[in-house]
Amino acid sequence: MFGNIGTPEILLIVIAILILFGAKKIPEFAKGIGKGMKEFKKAIKEVEEDIQMTDADEKEKTSEKK
Repeated sequence: MFGNIGTPEILLIVIAILILFGAKKIPEFAKGIGKGMKEFKKAIKEVEEDIQMTDADEKEKTSEKK
């Protein structure tokens, strides 16, 4: 999809972002993205733990019935 993007295209994108948002807003934007990614990873980890606990409970119930 993005195989044909080279250095000139990337520079053009960076310049456009600087013009649209300004140099002061970019660090705030990056910080927000970082926090969002951290929360997303935390949520994924919690869901995985819930699934593992549910699987363990199901296995325990099945072994008790036997």
